[in-house]
Amino acid sequence: MKMYFLLGCLLVSASSFAQKISEAQVPTVVKTALAQKFPNATSVKWEMEKHNYEAGFRENNQHVSAVFDVKGNWMETETPIPASELPKAASAYIANHYKDAKIKETARIQHASGATNYEVEIKGKDIIFDNNGKVQ
Repeated sequence: MKMYFLLGCLLVSASSFAQKISEAQVPTVVKTALAQKFPNATSVKWEMEKHNYEAGFRENNQHVSAVFDVKGNWMETETPIPASELPKAASAYIANHYKDAKIKETARIQHASGATNYEVEIKGKDIIFDNNGKVQ
């Protein structure tokens, strides 16, 4: 019984992670939407994230990722930024809660709704902040 439970947990957890897919598996409408929104995108790699398509690509010498739904609607874009571009409240939070910890990555996430979030990877986890620097 324990074995079935553990196997079930393993299957559920494995399905929650993004899975690499080939360009041939991406609907034309999604590829067209990427080309229209990011005409300078190069070296595109695709993943399935839940039921959405995530394109990782290079633009302006940066690695950028964008998420589209199955109909080709743009949902969000994640762009790397220097830590100095984080909201002041986010920087203060990190300084208070993660003294001497090295920040691995920082990014700005722009959503189709118009909202902006910031993501900071530190000590192996992602911390999400709103536009004002408040932890989400």
